[in-house]
Amino acid sequence: MEFRQKRLSNGLMVIGERMPAARSLAMGFFVRTGARDETAPVAGVSHFLEHMMFKGTPTRSALEVNRQFDAMGAKYNAFTSEENTVYYAAVLPEYQRQVLDLWADLMRPSLREEDFEVEKGVICEEIAMYKDQPHFDVVDRCRRLHFGGHGCGNSVLGSVESIQALTAERMREYFTRRYAPDNMVLAAAGRIDWEVLVGQAEELCGGWTPSGADRTLEDFRGTTRRQFHQKDIVREHLCLMSPGPPAQDERRYAAGLLANVMGDVTGSRLYWRLVDTALADAAEMDYEGMDGTGLFCTYISCDPKRTAKVMREAESCLKKIRAEGISQAELEVSKNKIASTATLNGELPMGRLVPLGYHWLYRKEYRSLAEDIAAIRAVKRQDVIRLLNEYPLEKYTVQGLGQSRDFI
Repeated sequence: MEFRQKRLSNGLMVIGERMPAARSLAMGFFVRTGARDETAPVAGVSHFLEHMMFKGTPTRSALEVNRQFDAMGAKYNAFTSEENTVYYAAVLPEYQRQVLDLWADLMRPSLREEDFEVEKGVICEEIAMYKDQPHFDVVDRCRRLHFGGHGCGNSVLGSVESIQALTAERMREYFTRRYAPDNMVLAAAGRIDWEVLVGQAEELCGGWTPSGADRTLEDFRGTTRRQFHQKDIVREHLCLMSPGPPAQDERRYAAGLLANVMGDVTGSRLYWRLVDTALADAAEMDYEGMDGTGLFCTYISCDPKRTAKVMREAESCLKKIRAEGISQAELEVSKNKIASTATLNGELPMGRLVPLGYHWLYRKEYRSLAEDIAAIRAVKRQDVIRLLNEYPLEKYTVQGLGQSRDFI
């Protein structure tokens, strides 16, 4: 692997990991903006804007954009989270110039009023669709409950009301402020031509104007509130959130292993306690490191009649692991699971692109796959125990969705 970096005069960071054995390349723009950067009057604008970026530019129509991606055989898409918006594509190496030309053009979209009004309906339909998915709905509600007034509690989708009230002018203002070169990273991985990449980035993106966009970073340890939302659905859906270390903290590796020990979809403590015993049909935990803060998120689905027992068993699991710690065998199994997943993903340029971009967005550093694996392997039992003492899992916020209020 060979890593290269270059900061353009306007602040745009260009980074690349050359993988000599690769037969493809992946490329994308990482924009440091998401729901946490929104105020109430523009709630949902980051995700809305992601849709609008594909609606055409001064030089390309939406149809031409799609046709040009298809002509390259590109695997392309975009996603918006609480903190970042990412645009990516995987192509054959001979299309490096074409795909960067297309992405760079799309990063300066037309944002036409007529497209904006049409897409409002699409976004509102998407909000309705996700509201019909209990897993998504309960996690979204729990995040708002857990973070209270902190920006990380903002919903990525916004609400029907906020989307309907949003104006194209406010979106354009947000775009100018957040989609600035000094708030973006252009990343590439695979069989890349670095010199061509930098030269083309200078040519296509060098004229973009920086804005000095920033983000307030503050840790937040959660509200530990309990809330129930009644919904006429067959299963009870529960979400528990407790604080975790931020993305900048080296303990994120221990946090990832802890979440795996507790809530991997198979072979974890919650699995054996709840799913294998048929108390619940799903029980899993994830760790999410964010800018300046972090969280552990537990999701459980069960029969409403078993909610009280499921909650007692889950809380017992969360308390027991801090009281007793984890075994060396558990730690080794989780290390193997996480290292295996990272290695399998890292064999493809597309699997390396997001870690590459995120390492730079959050820490302004490069970490090779080998360095990440070494950091995972280096975590000791005592590291996890110390982490549990600072971030006790049993101090959680809980949101219920369904018919049972037994956990309140």
